Amino acid sequence: MKKLNIYFTAGIPQLENTPEIIRLIQDSGADMIEIGMPYSDPVADGPVIQKAHELALKNGMTIEKLFAQLKTIRNEIRIPVILMGYINPVLSFGFERFCKECSESGISGLILPDLPPIEFEKNYQQILKKYNLNFTFLVTPETSDERILYLDSLSSGFLYAVSSSSTTGSENTVLKNENYLSRLADLPLKNPVMIGFGIKSKENFENVTEQAHGGIIGTAFVNILLQDKDWKKNAIDFIHSIKA
Repeated sequence: MKKLNIYFTAGIPQLENTPEIIRLIQDSGADMIEIGMPYSDPVADGPVIQKAHELALKNGMTIEKLFAQLKTIRNEIRIPVILMGYINPVLSFGFERFCKECSESGISGLILPDLPPIEFEKNYQQILKKYNLNFTFLVTPETSDERILYLDSLSSGFLYAVSSSSTTGSENTVLKNENYLSRLADLPLKNPVMIGFGIKSKENFENVTEQAHGGIIGTAFVNILLQDKDWKKNAIDFIHSIKA
């Protein structure tokens, strides 16, 4: 069975919903949870997740608030929880202090897409090891085999394979990236590969994870939280539909 990682932005639809959504994702059968830390300039995110960031910040979500919420449910969570965000707010919070809080809140890993690997090696790798935190780098179809192997060697937990050359929900996403997926499958990687491709259905999920260990769903799930009055039922139904 392929692993399903569900992403959502902390602090939506309402500020206090985050612990409830974490429970819901776990109880609906997902294998991992990726929580987005809201940021005012989320350049690597599409319009739906940008809108989620804006709402979360308007609701008053902060890193401090998120850690406080995570600590309230730490003992209930049995699947890996990862924090994803941008390096600036983490540096403002204090990198080591942030890692310590992650460790005390039950977080198993981080994704900071705008942290350069050289900086990571030089300044942050040892701090992450000290607090027993995984760190995941992203690769795209444009990433060379040599660099994929390098980023894989620095990563732990999993390697995030994302297609920057396709738009979220594109009907041709899988076809366009077959060579890329085969290339990843053929490389001697130490980490499992999780694919983030704008997956929005069970069919998408099965197609893109054929040669990978699992998939990451973000936009489609966040859309439910942003748009649906009956978001709880629809969020549960959506996860069940992927895992069925």
